Amino acid sequence: MTTLIVGAGLAGLTAATELVAAGKEVTVLEARDRVGGRTHGIEVSPGQWADAGAAYLGTRHTELKALIDRLGLSTVPTTTEGQSRFSLGGGPHSSQGRFPPLSAVALGELFDLLDDVTRTVRADAPWLTPDAERLDGLSAAEWVEQHVSHPDARLFFPLFLGEMMAADPADVSVLHMAFYLRSGGGIRYLNAFAGGAQEDRVDGGAHRLSELLAAKLGDRVLLGQPVRVVEESGSTVRVHTDRGVHTADSLIIAVPPLLADAIEYRPGLPSRRAGSTTVPGCAVKVHLVYPRPLWRDHGLSGWSVSSEGPLLSTVDDSPPGDGVGILTGFVTGREAREFAALAPERQREAAVAQARRLFPELPEPIGHHVTDWINEEYSRGCYAALFGPGDWVSFGPHLATPHGRIHWAGTETSTEFFGLMEGAIRSGQRAAAEILEGLQG
Repeated sequence: MTTLIVGAGLAGLTAATELVAAGKEVTVLEARDRVGGRTHGIEVSPGQWADAGAAYLGTRHTELKALIDRLGLSTVPTTTEGQSRFSLGGGPHSSQGRFPPLSAVALGELFDLLDDVTRTVRADAPWLTPDAERLDGLSAAEWVEQHVSHPDARLFFPLFLGEMMAADPADVSVLHMAFYLRSGGGIRYLNAFAGGAQEDRVDGGAHRLSELLAAKLGDRVLLGQPVRVVEESGSTVRVHTDRGVHTADSLIIAVPPLLADAIEYRPGLPSRRAGSTTVPGCAVKVHLVYPRPLWRDHGLSGWSVSSEGPLLSTVDDSPPGDGVGILTGFVTGREAREFAALAPERQREAAVAQARRLFPELPEPIGHHVTDWINEEYSRGCYAALFGPGDWVSFGPHLATPHGRIHWAGTETSTEFFGLMEGAIRSGQRAAAEILEGLQG
């Protein structure tokens, strides 16, 4: 029995590892010249790496933490000691803690509203949520227009959504927003460092997970193999790549919905994976590298929030010890689209200029890296696909449902920790289990 797996990210490599452990033959086809999918490492200094893609994890990410242990890796805490910086319509200023200098009452009411709608969603099947069609037909931008009046809450909402989901409020339905927040553990867990979903990072970079999994799989992983056509015929499935044709008994497609839809299926699938309102996750990640974390000398944490871009938030992602200082900037939502359209030199100028406004004591960075996930050919966005109005009701029931010999994986097919590394791993485990259970049956 042979299984083909399309995509060598965490989902695909997890599925391959599970099947090989069960004694099955596996071939993984990856379009890129690297493994890791939406985890990606950049060597910013000799032996020191920054996460250009997915990076953070917390205690509830049990499968991810178990994988880290099995691979002999370790985690480092996300650094948050020191004062935060805020630039929300006025000059930048420092503040203890992470609560923005806005109306506490207004933001409290906003989060109460978000909690209320989040609790109504069925995390296991959001399309079966009571009032699902209305919630899925309404964009998050329309929802906030209807329910939120205080200017501070309106100012903060797109910043919050950008940080949590890499989304512009106009791009996602209320159902998708609420499901994403609930699936990830709730607003407070997702938004927290200590004790939350952003508590730790993988020492050396999250890309090491996929690299070590792929190394164990050896020559079962084939790079430079973008899949163009999938044919189902009788008891076999044939996959056409740019380099040849592969035949197997079953297939796992572990790529984002927009990429899965770009494949030609023969015969055609009964339902698409995405629609006209499904858009790439709007994230561009910027790394500014300094000789060491110089902001700490001034009692600053490196964490900031700004209402004007390009860097809507920053965080200290410096490696432990005496290495370089890495200030990671997140460009999300509408700002990400505008930033991604700039020439590289303009991107650098804009990012460095904003870092200097936020942290005037910083010198010129010694390194600068931009990772544009919006235009990444084999990702179509990051953190995850953004489901717009109507998407969950139309496509949700089919996202994880096998079709013939085709099974689906990827963080977008997971109703647990959707959009996160944990969700990707759990989806790969589920897809492998489907195949193994089918053999037993």
